[in-house]
Amino acid sequence: MNQWKNFTKGLIKENPVFVLLLGMCPTLGVTSSAINGLGMGLATTFVLIMANLAVSLIKDFIPDKVRIPSYIVVIAAFVTVVEMVMQAYTPALFDSLGIFIPLIVVNCILLGRAEAFASKNGPVASMIDGAGMGLGFALALTLLGSVREFLGAGTFFGLRVYPGEYGILIFVLAPGAFIVLGYLIAIVNKLKKA
Repeated sequence: MNQWKNFTKGLIKENPVFVLLLGMCPTLGVTSSAINGLGMGLATTFVLIMANLAVSLIKDFIPDKVRIPSYIVVIAAFVTVVEMVMQAYTPALFDSLGIFIPLIVVNCILLGRAEAFASKNGPVASMIDGAGMGLGFALALTLLGSVREFLGAGTFFGLRVYPGEYGILIFVLAPGAFIVLGYLIAIVNKLKKA
């Protein structure tokens, strides 16, 4: 039962974006639409789960001096798999996310979970932790992308909700990411105190 607490921590209590403020580069860079946020979130979730599993399995064989570089190599291997699969099966999403896919390797959420959790726990608990943090990240990116897409383009997951000429351009651009993120963090903080 304690393992499921780690799962829900990533979704709510320790959400990587809204609470811990981690992974801001892809959060602000790719969330111009809901599908981009969901795609990046799910890609990161897969890498988190698999990297946590791998680190928990090999933790006893890695010398302390090369611990961090070893974790980065493990993470990079799974990012490469995600990149190749996305390029083959979802080329439009792959093109849209661009450089942010390889940058998953240096996302501090992944290295942080590998170091803080997976290197100290078993495979099942590490996978559950990775799933919770990853889905919390995916939820945050999808929510941020949905709000920006709705306000900026008048669409929701690409479906027209209101005429595009009524959209507010700033929300599709980079400053809109900061504005929406600020409001969402404020809402999360307000809900946590209530």
